[in-house]
Amino acid sequence: MEARRRNSSVACSCAVIAAAVCLLSAWHRSVASPSGLERTFKRLLTPAELLRSFPLPYTLKRLVNESRAEAAAILQGEDDRLIAVVGPCSIHDPEAARDYARRLREVKKELEDDLLIIMRTYLEKPRTSVGWRGLVSDPDLSGKEDLGRGLALGRRVLLDMNALGLPTAVEFLDPNVAPYIEDAVTYGSIGARTVESPIHRALAASLKMPMGFKNGRSGDIQDAVNAAVAASSPQKRLAPDRHGRVRIVQAEGNPAPHIVLRGAESGPNFGEAFVAEAGERLSKAGFRGAQIMIDCSHGNSRKKYEGEVVACRSVAEQVSAGNTGIGGVLIESFLVAGNQKLDPGVTKVQDLKYGCSVTDSCMDFNSTKDLLGELAAAVVARRAKVSLCWKEARKGEPVKA
Repeated sequence: MEARRRNSSVACSCAVIAAAVCLLSAWHRSVASPSGLERTFKRLLTPAELLRSFPLPYTLKRLVNESRAEAAAILQGEDDRLIAVVGPCSIHDPEAARDYARRLREVKKELEDDLLIIMRTYLEKPRTSVGWRGLVSDPDLSGKEDLGRGLALGRRVLLDMNALGLPTAVEFLDPNVAPYIEDAVTYGSIGARTVESPIHRALAASLKMPMGFKNGRSGDIQDAVNAAVAASSPQKRLAPDRHGRVRIVQAEGNPAPHIVLRGAESGPNFGEAFVAEAGERLSKAGFRGAQIMIDCSHGNSRKKYEGEVVACRSVAEQVSAGNTGIGGVLIESFLVAGNQKLDPGVTKVQDLKYGCSVTDSCMDFNSTKDLLGELAAAVVARRAKVSLCWKEARKGEPVKA
């Protein structure tokens, strides 16, 4: 009887072990198989390794540092020019981006006394639900994400823009991507979907370029003001270093945090009353004299490129009238007007129209050039009104005609 019990116990144990082995084998197959719940892990280069492969030369590092200082001076009211962040909604075709950049470079040289033109070089795209997530995630537009190649290609694009003499601007979405690209970026932003995120506020506090915080999608300006306050303060956060090691980062606080009016689902907020309200809220938060950026797309254009023209001309009128509270604009612009549908893995890349956005609708380059000329003329007009008392005006409320 006792022997039978022992044999039964051994048989039961073997059955349990066999079941565990089967489960472990099934789990391993699910990880290793593309049809499983997870895919196999793939090692990425560390930021240090990628930066060694695609270094930022001294001449370009100087361009980045100088343009950051210029942007900060404008945002702090020490320089009476406007910042113009201009370029495609997102970079999907590096060659078309270089083509655009070469044209923008000539405009930058022509208008540099009145505008600091920065190339919009967005490599990550936030999605409300699903869709193409940007060049860094899906560089082949195939739906088969390749972050390793995307990081390398994205960094190369930034270096190419800088090599053409154009400072770059990005939206920081995934904090883990930042160490791979931040040294080549002049201007950064935190979008409407992440402006309330403590992680993104702490990230902004650790970045050395001016950072703009967009109002929430509901139109709430206070979210952006609160984010600017948080990012201006010293903070600690967990983050990987350039060698991939997770460490505690002691952030000193961002040197030039500011807010960006980007409109809302209910309508635009680029008008004079909204600008005045934003200035008052910033002043109450301790940012007396800080400049406000206006995003001429998104809610302010109702996602139509024709609306960007309306928003941009309203900004030009306010600046021309002597309003010193506006520090610049963000404009979505590409070689061809409009946009086109991209369904990753379905759309044939060769069928895409050259120089046309695959995300938000953009203005064409020629229209953009004309609008930049209008903004430069507005700066000249404002300068004639307030140049003798620019710094005094910046200590108080925005000057109005």
